[in-house]
Amino acid sequence: QVQLVESGGGLVQAGGSLRLSCTFSSSALRFDDYAMGWFRQAPGKEREEVACVSWDGGSESYAPPVKGRFSISRDNAKQVLYLQMNKLEVEDTATYYCVVDGGPYCTSFITAKGWGPGTQVTVSS
Repeated sequence: QVQLVESGGGLVQAGGSLRLSCTFSSSALRFDDYAMGWFRQAPGKEREEVACVSWDGGSESYAPPVKGRFSISRDNAKQVLYLQMNKLEVEDTATYYCVVDGGPYCTSFITAKGWGPGTQVTVSS
């Protein structure tokens, strides 16, 4: 129903930056009808929500470990979601996933419409 493809992951030194992108395509859903977010999962850890943005970009939320360092944004015309990650730390190493929420505002993705396959981010010390 929805296809999500993440890109922009890679290997970076601590203190560096990366920008993740997620392209959205669907024959049934409109990108600008839904809040979008990023999750991550590190080896041996549970998947956790990183950031969320409302349908119009007017509302954002961040997990405490990334607040002030990461910035989520979206381009509704291009149907692309972004995650700008600055001052990266070794603890940010994880697979990052793009997610479509169940409605226009962030609701912790309880009724997520779809997940991307993920992109790996590795931060070296």
